[in-house]
Amino acid sequence: MIAILNYGIGNILSIKNMLRKIGHESIVASSAEDVQSASKIILPGVGNFDYGMKMLREASFFKTFEKRAITDHIPVLGICLGAQMLLEKSEEGTEKGLGYIRGICKKFDKSKMEQHLPIPNMGWADVHFIKQTQLNHEITGIPRYYFVHSYHLCCDQKEDELAIAEYGHPFTAAISRGNIYGFQFHPEKSHKFGMEILNNFAQL
Repeated sequence: MIAILNYGIGNILSIKNMLRKIGHESIVASSAEDVQSASKIILPGVGNFDYGMKMLREASFFKTFEKRAITDHIPVLGICLGAQMLLEKSEEGTEKGLGYIRGICKKFDKSKMEQHLPIPNMGWADVHFIKQTQLNHEITGIPRYYFVHSYHLCCDQKEDELAIAEYGHPFTAAISRGNIYGFQFHPEKSHKFGMEILNNFAQL
């Protein structure tokens, strides 16, 4: 069973509906018991980094979530802010991230952009996978995903980068290390390609 963590922020119903559309049941997890019984976990998130981390740490299931992710090594997928929270910190605030993958979230740097682009980045972008995992196997061609963000993922170690995209300058669009995965984009809003990659996650 896939558990979608309910800690007060995130597109929970959109994710649940997309999973149901592709044939996978999920639960909206609001208790430690829900998280303990899950075989996979999705960490959604929209909004401010500090607020997201505070809400997650105050959730009744937080310690169980950490155990399932770090000790039990079940697959964990962070989406948008949820992906950013997998890293150590963010330029957006002062709270510590989960630190499951070494790195920091940085704001888009307009000085590095060849053309003036609005921030946040809102819209579709081509995503190029730069390593093979079970999550992106059999995804052919150049998939396009939907993004809404002002900050982007920056890994300390190159091998933790799963995919890249471009908005004025190249940025990391997805990360992975072991059982931990993160998407800066929204697969639940990305139609065909979103369905494919969520289906792969559901089958890990």
